[in-house]
Amino acid sequence: MTQDQPTIRIVIVDDHQIFRTGLRAELGAELEVVGEAATVDEAVAVVTATVPDVVLLDVHLPGGAGGGGAEVLQRLAAQPTSRGTRVLALSVSDAADDVVQVIRAGARGYLTKTASGAEVTAAVARVHGGDAVFSPRLAGFVLDAFGTGGGETAAQDDELDRLTAREQEVMRMIARGYAYKEVAAELYLSVKTVETHVSKVLRKLQLSNRHELTAWALSRRLL
Repeated sequence: MTQDQPTIRIVIVDDHQIFRTGLRAELGAELEVVGEAATVDEAVAVVTATVPDVVLLDVHLPGGAGGGGAEVLQRLAAQPTSRGTRVLALSVSDAADDVVQVIRAGARGYLTKTASGAEVTAAVARVHGGDAVFSPRLAGFVLDAFGTGGGETAAQDDELDRLTAREQEVMRMIARGYAYKEVAAELYLSVKTVETHVSKVLRKLQLSNRHELTAWALSRRLL
């Protein structure tokens, strides 16, 4: 970590202490754990008190009204001080229902617990920066849940028509949370070419960053 990379303050929410302890030990130095919680009620209290940048949230949690991680998200949404906090789901579950439920409730991404400490650290940084982060398999669940009818809507969208076919491909992948190098590998492009396409997309759509691009795409049911 350098002076140009400020610490990202996080809270870990999981009902297994041994997992929380192990995760702490594996996270990068750029992350500072400012709190932990094991239940729905504890999570809401700790996040409200510490106002972290990012919350690592398990999907299945005891307590509250039985709504687990989604309930935490819903209750935090009602707290004005927590509106700047982003949430990354981190769960053993890769079930479509679990993924879609927490994304609908406001999570910015979803990782399974097979992720390494380095992968979790990188995902936290991306979520903190405004990106949405999913593995390709889990992203498919989100697309299935939110993308129905998107093709018809997109075909009539004047803003989308400003983009070339290639720019639309790049736009969708970037909005889903893929890194530039992942887009480059998937589309057989250089990273520099991907960066050029993203710059053109943002300029044509009059957007400032990837976070705004994701919001734009979601509002048009393109993800």
